[in-house]
This record gives sequence, structure tokens and C-alpha cells, in this order.
Amino acid sequence: MTPKQRKARNAYERERRRLHRLHRFEYAARERGFSLIGGIDEVGRGPLAGPVVAACVVAAEPLLIKGLNDSKQVRPELRAQIAELVKMQAIAWAVGSACVAEIDRLNIYWASVLAMERAIASLSFAPEYLITDAVRVRSFIGPQEPLIHGDARCAVVAAASIVAKVHRDALMVDLDREDPRYGFALHKGYSTPHHLEALRNHGPCVHHRANWARVRDAQLELGLTSLESFEALAEFDDATGYDAQPAG
Repeated sequence: MTPKQRKARNAYERERRRLHRLHRFEYAARERGFSLIGGIDEVGRGPLAGPVVAACVVAAEPLLIKGLNDSKQVRPELRAQIAELVKMQAIAWAVGSACVAEIDRLNIYWASVLAMERAIASLSFAPEYLITDAVRVRSFIGPQEPLIHGDARCAVVAAASIVAKVHRDALMVDLDREDPRYGFALHKGYSTPHHLEALRNHGPCVHHRANWARVRDAQLELGLTSLESFEALAEFDDATGYDAQPAG
């Protein structure tokens, strides 16, 4: 065996062992007699704009997919590929979301739970056992296991996190086409310097979470008092080509 072959074999064995460790909670559930194991996770709690999206993945067999991990640990160029493999290998999968208005009305935690409930309700096959990322889904009537850092410790939860992340990123790209002033396709609604600068220049739009501190700060800097003010400012920008600047 050449050094290159030995290196490749060692890498394969490390990944195989990692994936089996990632399935230990599914293995334990199957030893208890459950066959259809579901994992659920959400993405989009932290951004200043856009919906929160949850995905639920139901597997009857181990998801031995190279690179499967918490979506935050997977390179963006690989997420879509892994998401497609998850969808092919899972017995069922679905996504659900809660919009900005629901986030502002319910708060981000309960909006995340609502997105999870919608994902579960959309499944073609319900899980017999559900593993969550530290959240208890009250509407799910079967046994469930809230697992702290579940997206990094459990394969089906990691799979759900990747499916949700790919789906939400695509939604934010669509929002960027709808309103390109904020660069949603670039930062996906998170509070990057580019996004904060756009907020200071243009004020929030209808896709921003109005109750979030940095969104309110941008609103106050421009002297805006309501959603109607945001929309009027956007119409003024479009009509005149004027980029609004903070007052003062």
C-alpha cells in the first residue's frame, strides 16, 4: 500500500467511525424497538431578517453520508449536495417556516417551535421517535428526546439542520432578488457589517424583524416610526434614486 493509499484509507476509517458515533442516539432508539427515527432542527434564529425555517428528517436506516454534520460545520458548497443525499436516503422529510410577522408576534423561540410543528405536519410518514435540538415540540404526541447540541451529536438532527439551512438560504436569495438593497443573498439576513450599513442607509424593510434591537436602532436613526414609514422610504428611494442617510 502506497503512502497516498494509506492516507486515504485512514481518512475513510476516521469518517466511518465518526458517522457511527453520530448515530448512537438512533441506535439506542432502535434497540428500544423504534424503527422510524425523526430528527428536527431549525435555522434562522439569529438573523435580523427573514423567516425561521425548520426541517424534519425521518430515517429507517442509518444516514451514512460522508460529511454529514451540524450545518454550521459543513462548507456551503457541500451543504446542497448533502441535503440532496439526505432527501434520497430518508424515508420522509419536510420543511416548515414561521414568517417575520409571526416572529415579532410570538418571539423567536415560539416561532421556531411553530416552524417545527409545521414541518412535522407536512411529513408523509410520521416518526415513531423524535430527536430534537434541545427543544420539546408539545404537539408531537410520540416519545421525543430533546438533545442539547443535537445538531452536532445526532445524525438525523444534523441532517435536518442541513436541509433547513439549504432551504432558508434559497429563500433569502429570493428575497435579495425582490429587494437587492440589503444584500440578503450574501449574508442571509445576519447582522454583518454590510447588512448593518444597509440598514443605516435605507432603514428596515418588510422582511426585517421589527422587534429586534438593531432593526429598531436603524428605524430610530432615520426617524421612522412604523412599517408604513419603511415602505414610504423605499418608494422614495426607488422613485428618486436617493440613498437615505441617517439623520444628524
